[in-house]
Amino acid sequence: MSGRTEGGAVECRRWPLALMLAAFLLPTPAFAHASDRGHVLLLPTGYYLVGGAFAVAVSFLVLALLPADSLDRFWRRRLPLLVFGDGARTVISLISFAGFAILIAAGFSGSRDPLSNPLPLVIWTLLWAGLTLLQGVVGDLWSWLNPWYGPWRLASRLFGGSEEGAWHLPRWLGCWPAVILFFGFAWFELIDPAPDDPARLASAAGLYWLLTFLAMLAFGYRGWSRIGEFLTVFFSMVARFATVERSENGRLALCWPGAKLLAAEALPTSGMAFLLLALSSVSFDGLSKTFFWLGLFGINPLEFPGRTAVIGRGTLGLALTFVLLAAVFMLAVWLGQLLAGSDRSLGQAAGLLVWSIVPIALAYHVAHYLTALLVDGQYALASLSDPFALGWNLFGTADMQIEAGIVAGADSAWWLWNVQAGAIILGHVLAVLVAHGFAGRLQPVPARAALSQFPLTVLMIAYTVFGLWLLATPTVG
Repeated sequence: MSGRTEGGAVECRRWPLALMLAAFLLPTPAFAHASDRGHVLLLPTGYYLVGGAFAVAVSFLVLALLPADSLDRFWRRRLPLLVFGDGARTVISLISFAGFAILIAAGFSGSRDPLSNPLPLVIWTLLWAGLTLLQGVVGDLWSWLNPWYGPWRLASRLFGGSEEGAWHLPRWLGCWPAVILFFGFAWFELIDPAPDDPARLASAAGLYWLLTFLAMLAFGYRGWSRIGEFLTVFFSMVARFATVERSENGRLALCWPGAKLLAAEALPTSGMAFLLLALSSVSFDGLSKTFFWLGLFGINPLEFPGRTAVIGRGTLGLALTFVLLAAVFMLAVWLGQLLAGSDRSLGQAAGLLVWSIVPIALAYHVAHYLTALLVDGQYALASLSDPFALGWNLFGTADMQIEAGIVAGADSAWWLWNVQAGAIILGHVLAVLVAHGFAGRLQPVPARAALSQFPLTVLMIAYTVFGLWLLATPTVG
């Protein structure tokens, strides 16, 4: 659960920025990346930066030369599987709610240690890190696992409520409630002094469940989950990247990663803000731990004072990162439309092209939370066997040996960094692929479509370099 508690030890996995720049400028491999135990690896960091940017640029050039109809056939390919109905959805959600209630109780009465209490481990590791990855690969599991659908169905039957709810929200509201709530969630995870504290997290999670449940009773499950429940909005967007597609009649089919994104309609301004906030928040999480960021405020990273001392700066940084990313993205789209001489509105073009952010956000999520998932995931399995610290061993995992060495040592640091770097590069390449597909919808003429993508591709190349730099630069724990 590193990076969310007060204070934190210095994480000496990275060499200083000067060595990274030397690696970038010199034609020979430079020293980069020391693991937690001080092993020095000969990773040619500069070559990774150049190679990542080169991969994104080449994929843009290749797509610009391919016939549009061949790409369209590529995206439309499906492999039919089986039919999976909705019969068990209510039961699964009720089981999920029961598990959630037990976790809340454990948060209040279980161990005070965040690595022994299952609540912070399940929410931050299994849900936020693990389920996001599954959503992006398998599909919309959250619609079955969320702890509101089952209780809402029961309450609706008992009290005679309808799916639409007693009140209707105005259309102009969009999904701004979800944007605001997601910002609050990001602030709690990244800025709050103790988001891992079990009792503190239990209070926040329990209150959020109750308020969301009341909103669903008032505005309908579908009405509120689409515009106000930020987890549902986030997970549904991520699920559009998945390789499994489910039709309205329950038919499952395999598709290419990102194929479902191209079937999406243009997002409104609030939807664009939500996706950009999802990417900017995880980017700021990485940036806020760097020696570079702390140095801007005169903070010695070797004597990090803890989160309480930087709440104001962290809040400002989180907001500014979002504003900056949104401004640069809109500028890139506007320049692309200008170069192509498009007659489409900026809002329509940006609303479609913003879907290309999904593979990038998912890639950053994987790269950022990979080590936490590998180590804290083991702690989560152990804690679930004894949620109330009473000496239980419900699933036989309470005494399991935690293999923290999986992310320590020279060999581990090497393969971890390569997986993280590969995820970021692949995410940007897929983003270029998705953006090119949307450009074809906006610009029927292939040459203009390719021209309109040039500024956005430059932005993606720059963001690739930025993401790889975040992996290579020194950080605090």
